[in-house]
Formats: sequence, structure tokens, C-alpha cells
Amino acid sequence: MEMLTGREITEAGLTDWRKLAQGLHARYLVDDFGSGARFVVAVGEVGDALGHHPSVSIGTGYVDLELVSADAVYRDGATEHVVEWVTRKDVDLARRITAVAAEHGLDADPASVSVLELGLDTARPATIAPVWAALLTGDASSQGRGSPSDEVRDAGGRVPNLWFGDLDEGEAPRQRFHVEVYVPAEVVERRIAAAVAAGGTVVDDSSAPSLTVIADQDGNTGVVCVA
Repeated sequence: MEMLTGREITEAGLTDWRKLAQGLHARYLVDDFGSGARFVVAVGEVGDALGHHPSVSIGTGYVDLELVSADAVYRDGATEHVVEWVTRKDVDLARRITAVAAEHGLDADPASVSVLELGLDTARPATIAPVWAALLTGDASSQGRGSPSDEVRDAGGRVPNLWFGDLDEGEAPRQRFHVEVYVPAEVVERRIAAAVAAGGTVVDDSSAPSLTVIADQDGNTGVVCVA
């Protein structure tokens, strides 16, 4: 199934959901574990009807959901890649889940969703990726999983995705690893302001609001991202 563009996802008008990194994310607020579990059962039933299901996490006072298709088609000229991304079936299921949440009297908290990824700068991604695939997931097939690159993604969702940034051979950057935090567009300014108030410094906002690089007092950098 064709992957959707950012514009197509935005035009779908999914009020409860936010596109972060590869998928659609939603958080619904629940009074207790039992009400969360009953909601998840109902979500499973509508997922069964569509033949598609979200990833689910239940915590104290919330249920987190992620929707992504493992068979999305990405076209690079005449070349087709099967990738993990949002497709029409994710949008359709998101709408149904929103309706189920309303039936259960649950409120969404879209501003609170976020996704963490790791970035590692290297000139040899194909060479070092197998080491990181084995170290992070114990599974060599996690290298390039759901991506046309050597990015490492854990099928079980236990660890953040690790992608590899471009680095010239022989170049020695001060910092190779950094974190990327994906947040909804409506909270990005607040998140950056909080980091600055805590002592951080904006060192690069040339691609804002999509990417804003923040440094701590020791010069270590992280990136606040909007999908």
C-alpha cells in the first residue's frame, strides 16, 4: 500500500493523533487499568475488522497507541522500497479508534505524545550497523528493517531506533551520538523553552520548526524534531 505524504496525513484531520517519526501516535487518558484494558479490547475488535492493529502500551492513567504499516511502499524514482510508514489503513483505523474512545468516554492528550530516536554519525554505516543491530536487539535482521537505509529498528519496540548520520571518512566529530526527540508541533516551542530555561542553548534553528539543535552546558547536543 502506498505510503502517505505529510500533507495527506495532515489533511486527514486526525484530531487525536500526531505523526511522529514513522507512525501515528495517540494517548488516551483512563481512570484505571481496568478501563484502559476494556478500551484496548474494543480497539482490538475494530482492528480485527480491518485486519490491522496498533502497538499498545498501558500505564498509570493512560493508554498509548501507535499505528504504522510494515508494508508501505516508498518510490525512489523507478525503485520501490517496502518501508514502515503511515498508509491509508492506518488513517482509517485511527478514525475508528477515535470513535471507540468517544464511546468509552475517554479524552485524548495529543500534546503529550513523543518519540525518542538515536543518531550516530559515521562514514561507514553498512560496516558498523551489524554490530549495533546485534548489541541493541540481538537480531541481525533489525539492520535495515522497515527502511531503505542501514537504520537499526527493533521489531519488539524495546529500544529506540538507531539511524546513521553522514560523516566524511577521517572526520572526527566531538560528539558522535545524539538523541532526537519527536514532539507534536503545538508543543515544540514549549519544549525548546524548557530546555533553554534549564540551561541549554539553541545552537542551530536553521531548519526550525522541523529540527532545532539544543546543547547542554558541556556542549552535548540533542535535536527537537517535528514530523
